[in-house]
Amino acid sequence: MNFEDYQSAASKTALYPRRMSNVEYPTLGLAGEAGEVANIVKKIQRDHDGVLTEETRAKLKDELGDVLWYISACADELGLTLAEIAEFNIQKLAKRHSAKG
Repeated sequence: MNFEDYQSAASKTALYPRRMSNVEYPTLGLAGEAGEVANIVKKIQRDHDGVLTEETRAKLKDELGDVLWYISACADELGLTLAEIAEFNIQKLAKRHSAKG
């Protein structure tokens, strides 16, 4: 699946109040889901001596999918595509990398 297909499919599942500029709801959701990812990783360190089990990997996959959904929703609210964001990010990172070298 590519970014365009994902963003189109994800937007069809967006069930939150729509306003003129409603980036707040998906942004808060993004922060919450990212926190869930961090909490799972914390528990890997605390409870499993840093060992990633297949069960925990599956939980992370699930939560990272939720993070991706909220990123897609934020992009929609801002009139951006995931591909546009990804391309911009790679260009920014390449410039930063070349400045260090």
